[in-house]
Amino acid sequence: MIDAHFHIWRLDRGDYGWLTPALGPIHRDVQLSDWRAVSAPCGVQGGVLVQAAPTEAETAFLLHEAAQAPEVLGVVGWVDLLAAEAPARIEALARQPKLKGLRPMLQDLADPDWILQGALRPALAAMARCGLVFDALVQPRHLPRILRLAERHPDLRIVVDHGAKPAIPGDATGWAEWTQGLQALADETPVFCKLSGLWTEAARGAPVDALERHARWLLATFGPQRCLWGSDWPVLELAGGYGAWLAAARRWVAPQDQAAVFGGTARQAYRLGA
Repeated sequence: MIDAHFHIWRLDRGDYGWLTPALGPIHRDVQLSDWRAVSAPCGVQGGVLVQAAPTEAETAFLLHEAAQAPEVLGVVGWVDLLAAEAPARIEALARQPKLKGLRPMLQDLADPDWILQGALRPALAAMARCGLVFDALVQPRHLPRILRLAERHPDLRIVVDHGAKPAIPGDATGWAEWTQGLQALADETPVFCKLSGLWTEAARGAPVDALERHARWLLATFGPQRCLWGSDWPVLELAGGYGAWLAAARRWVAPQDQAAVFGGTARQAYRLGA
């Protein structure tokens, strides 16, 4: 079993602008040992460690931690994709075997078209050459842009994080925007999608079963070969527990699909072990 999306952080590093005391239980240092303590009892044997700050310093921190932890199978880091030296920086980082992907924090950028600017093409081409995944941290409004990105860069593997963060339960208009955007990606591109991060998109205090409609739709739309489970821990703690989220996902994934969704698809998407 693989957790395809989890985080660690150390507050004294000072580059987690979004991580404020207002977030209560997750405003604390989080170490790999903390993730092991919640994931291992659930049968999780490895994971993909994902950036949470838009700095290369944090990427170096994550790679350092991962190098000492065999259960960290890969790291998704961050690079300034607009920098003139971005292609060279990407190629240098890609020489580190555990660096499997990069993630610009698109949800935090005011311009939803940011990812489509021509100045990014050299960096995105370098990512594709190096076999790195583009993790798309997006909301439904970004999905038409990710479709265009996939069409422009057919050799770039793309993984949509957190099912594109739908509002749960949301209204009919929101459901239509979300499903239409993801359906186009599923039908027209080879993009992968993470079954992760949904609980924190629901109303505060919502039970995990409030996610069932959205989770089942993602599983049916992308199928087990393109859908991968992740915890989004410790952000998950804002809504519920690791074990409860995993148990719910297991109920919703058909028995014959569990090997893929809970491990095999993550290995394929991130080339884990390569």
